[in-house]
Amino acid sequence: MPDLLIELFSEEIPARMQGRAAEDLKKLVTDGLAETGLTYAGAAAFSTPRRLTLTVSGLLAASPAIREERRGPKVDAPAKAIEGFLRGAGVSREQCEERTDKKGTVLFAIIEKPGRPAAEIVAEVLEKTIRNFPWPKSMRWGAGSLRWVRPLQSILCLLSDEGGSEIVPLSVDGITAGRSTQGHRFMGNGAFDVSGFDDYEAKLKRSKVILSARERADTIWHDATTAAFAQGLEVVEDAGLLTEVAGLVEWPVVLMGKIGAPFLGLPPEVLQTSMKEHQKFFSVKNPATGRIEGFVTVANIETSDDGVTILAGNNKVLSARLSDARFFWENDLRVAKTDGLEAWTDRLSNVTFHNKLGSQKDRIERIAALAREIAPMVGADADLAEQAARVSKADLSSEMVFEFPELQGLMGRYYADAAGLPTEVAAACQEHYSPLGPSDDVPTAPVSVAVSLADKLDTLTGFWAINEKPTGSKDPFALRRAALGVIRLVLVNGLKASLVTTLGKAFTAHGENAPADDLLSFFHDRLKVHLKDEGIRHDVIDAVLAMPGSDDLSLVVARARSLSETLSTEDGANLVQGFKRANNILTQAEEKDGVEYSFGADVKFAETDEETALFTALDAADATIKPAMLAEDFGKAMSSMANLRAPIDAFFDAVQVNSDNQVVRRNRLNLLSRIRTTCLQVADLTRLEG
Repeated sequence: MPDLLIELFSEEIPARMQGRAAEDLKKLVTDGLAETGLTYAGAAAFSTPRRLTLTVSGLLAASPAIREERRGPKVDAPAKAIEGFLRGAGVSREQCEERTDKKGTVLFAIIEKPGRPAAEIVAEVLEKTIRNFPWPKSMRWGAGSLRWVRPLQSILCLLSDEGGSEIVPLSVDGITAGRSTQGHRFMGNGAFDVSGFDDYEAKLKRSKVILSARERADTIWHDATTAAFAQGLEVVEDAGLLTEVAGLVEWPVVLMGKIGAPFLGLPPEVLQTSMKEHQKFFSVKNPATGRIEGFVTVANIETSDDGVTILAGNNKVLSARLSDARFFWENDLRVAKTDGLEAWTDRLSNVTFHNKLGSQKDRIERIAALAREIAPMVGADADLAEQAARVSKADLSSEMVFEFPELQGLMGRYYADAAGLPTEVAAACQEHYSPLGPSDDVPTAPVSVAVSLADKLDTLTGFWAINEKPTGSKDPFALRRAALGVIRLVLVNGLKASLVTTLGKAFTAHGENAPADDLLSFFHDRLKVHLKDEGIRHDVIDAVLAMPGSDDLSLVVARARSLSETLSTEDGANLVQGFKRANNILTQAEEKDGVEYSFGADVKFAETDEETALFTALDAADATIKPAMLAEDFGKAMSSMANLRAPIDAFFDAVQVNSDNQVVRRNRLNLLSRIRTTCLQVADLTRLEG
């Protein structure tokens, strides 16, 4: 069984596209092979800045022959019907068989397709893949029609086995497949031939190319951390930057330099961001002080002076970049200390948030008023919450955030400290943006929580008020993320409050008195998604959302967790079945009789011990469940409900509800009503599936 090796060699592929492109190559080729019946044992894809590589092992030498029978019309069917069948099957009348069954004599087309050599199939699949490759951006060059991310220079395509290797005959836009490739652009030994994947990978490494992106990343990280450790320093982890840099080099050479003394006073986040965004440098910090004191750059070439010239050039460019950053920092500090953050906030009146929702300054006024309303709910000082909200967006007008937008909030904290604002206010400037995602940290400081909630609720109610809601997969204003942020803030901080009431206050700030029910439903949908990772089923959440207090998210989640835990037990699961049986019998009887059986069950009409025992069990459950629910002790309430499982099962095993004695029948139906009423105190079990 032969192995397949494909390499598409081009000019430099952008690092951000390499990983996805390698996976696309693997999927398109292997799917294309599988569609023709050409199966394989395994496949792996690789990428470097100048090549996409795919190896497929254990490939069939040829696709299997196919024999297919296709039933057609009767032999005496109209001629046009028979012609259409023959044309669709791709056969002649002579290639069909006539078979008789109970419906008459029918035509059967016998379609036989011989197997095809692997090389022929690979050539066909690879050409289609190259011509239809899903690059995010592509280009044409020269006089050809082929589009590729950068000019495609060569194609290597080999089938190899124990007997040797053969070139797959293929030509795409004048580029003919062969068995040769090239190593490193500067340190390689020119073009060389290969015979298979192992030979290919080994010769690439001798020509200063590490094929595996993972191996390049591991090499970079190992060499960088070793160099930093030798000087008592640490490299700041950045997985995204590591992946990007591994896609910029084929032969990584790690070099470490020092940051000039004039720049050591800059905030570490400023240094780190500037070096990452502009130079793709890793930051190196002093673990004793937390200060960024050095950098790591990764070259794509070994030099005779061990990188001294490269480092000198990088230091020159870095000094210019950091001089700009220091200028921004010093100017911003002067404004914060002299004029205060309000000077920046006033400038936001000229910055539009949304053409229907006013300026950023208008938004700040709404957030400040709402934060003051929310403050008592979260245990925050109302004055501090309002003050924090008024300066929380001030740094958007600063020079530093204009240059590095990703530092918004963080710089606000630095500037608030410099302006002498309370610690809680400074912290809220940074933390009110959080949480930004499902794994982001959630603020717990009361003032930060108040401002964060106000910020997100103003966003949600504002866009709801102008009818700019998420539709399908589209959510241009990140409203799903904002709703999830509110949910996580509420749950992590154990906040208990009516969301409808709070939403009503936020809607009022937009001049809207519309009910918040639609937005509350949106929160409930996001809550289901959030709790899915906990293993809580959506129907369990529906069952508790049907209960009073569904706008108290902490209450809903506590009920849902308790109900989910109860349903995971044998008693809980079986009780639901007993409840549904009782509810179904009762519902049918009420529809048939045209009356409601909701009161009057009396133990004196009980005819069996099991019936009497159920009365006793229901009395005990009622005595426990109602006070437990009032006390929000949902675990106790659910446990008491689950204890009804045995007496309900025994009742149905021993008793016929629809007795011939009408008095007894009515009594038993009223008893079923008691089961329904008792269980529905805990959750709407009718909404549970199964």
